[in-house]
Amino acid sequence: MMGLPRPVFRTAAAAAAALALSACAAGPIADTTPASNGQSFVSGRASLTVFHPGQGPVAPEVSGRTLTGTMLRLGQYRGDVVVMNFWGSWCTPCRAEAPALAALAQRFHAAGVRFVGVDIRDSVAAALAFQRDFRISYPSFNDPGGSIVLRFSASVSPAGIPTTLVIARDGRVSARVIGSVSYNGLRQLIRTALASPA
Repeated sequence: MMGLPRPVFRTAAAAAAALALSACAAGPIADTTPASNGQSFVSGRASLTVFHPGQGPVAPEVSGRTLTGTMLRLGQYRGDVVVMNFWGSWCTPCRAEAPALAALAQRFHAAGVRFVGVDIRDSVAAALAFQRDFRISYPSFNDPGGSIVLRFSASVSPAGIPTTLVIARDGRVSARVIGSVSYNGLRQLIRTALASPA
């Protein structure tokens, strides 16, 4: 029986310093609970997990409708580095990281890096307004019931919102960030994935 891939862990404190992390949700994503701050999210612990090349969990094949109604399959990006961001327009740290995501998506597009969002428990109107406000040009799955999140739960769960996965060309997750990302921190994770063998 093969063991699970061994990730390289960095402490939450180091990750916070490197990536300016803060998470919206811990536990059930976007649940309103007595612990919430009135904005339908619960504070969570930020973290960064980096996997050795070729040893990260395989990203599940997911497909569904985007916020604009078109069909999208994650597998259509196999061979490219993919940055997958789980977000919601209701999430304050998601708003904080949005400009960095939009800028990095444009910067790395020609290098074969594809960005994909997963909009969680949101209205389409609010999510589209969020994308317009932050000039996000890449597609986002519309995942109001959390079905795409559930597909990832067995391998590399997005345990809070925002969560960002960097998926290498071989379809394996090379890094997971729980909490908001910074431009420089995510840029480095993307560069590392691009440098890894396909």
